[in-house]
Amino acid sequence: MALDWDDSYSGDLSFFRSGRTDDPESVDLAILGIPYDLGTTGRPGARFGPRAIREQSVHVGEFEWGLWPWNFDVRDAHKVRDFGDVQGFTAYPDRLTPVVHEKAKSILASGANLLCLGGDHFVSYPLLKAHAEIHGPLALVHFDAHSDTWVDGDLNHGTMFYHGIREGWIDCSRSIHVGLRTPNPETHGIEIIDANACLEMSAQAVAARIKDRVGTAKAYLTFDIDFLDPAFAPATGTPVIGGPSVAYARHVLEGLAGLDFVGGDQVEVAPHYEGPSQITALAGATIAADILYLLSLARSQRQDKI
Repeated sequence: MALDWDDSYSGDLSFFRSGRTDDPESVDLAILGIPYDLGTTGRPGARFGPRAIREQSVHVGEFEWGLWPWNFDVRDAHKVRDFGDVQGFTAYPDRLTPVVHEKAKSILASGANLLCLGGDHFVSYPLLKAHAEIHGPLALVHFDAHSDTWVDGDLNHGTMFYHGIREGWIDCSRSIHVGLRTPNPETHGIEIIDANACLEMSAQAVAARIKDRVGTAKAYLTFDIDFLDPAFAPATGTPVIGGPSVAYARHVLEGLAGLDFVGGDQVEVAPHYEGPSQITALAGATIAADILYLLSLARSQRQDKI
């Protein structure tokens, strides 16, 4: 793929230098930002996440032969385009779900797969709804320090998967939480690999356990940046000490190639909580690109079966 510019500090901003569009026609992999943080129960600021992730993604997508350690350029394998940010709800939480749901649904209806950039983790709620309406109940592959399945009637970034389970969008028998390190009184039947287990297991072993759990089910991958230890990702709303490194996380993600991922998101980057190094946004951009590669591989796998 010929890049539109050579410098990291110039040119139009799009995720992974994929180019911008408003037209889903013939797009294979779509990127959508959701700048929202009114679902947070801790520190706000994730509304600035999509912009920060895109800024750092120009470094991640610098080379036209792709991203290490993947052995191809996702932009050659599929038509990838950035659809910008969903707008019209910033100060109105009640508008978020219908606005994001309809936007995601319109992109998915074109046949594209969707990678979303948060925003706080509540944005996964309308995204799961849109995906489940097309694919049925999904296996949830969830990287996070928190389960986000708290039993509560309120809708926020700690309850949305509980509501997704109740509404039938999540297949708990195929779902898994990875990296948890907070109290979790109710599993809802979802398997858990907590942070201590991650420290004791190799990345390959964690990936193998996830693949065994998900099997052939259609899956949605959601990655909260607070899965990572705050040493690697300090700029997030609810940091929790004791998590894995970025290298470990990426190695696990690499090992998930072959699963039938139909959508995914990377959430909870709140860039105002770190200095000029922007290491959290860089980690978020890199991990989001890894998810994009997994969506690309799954899409190719489905096309090969036709």
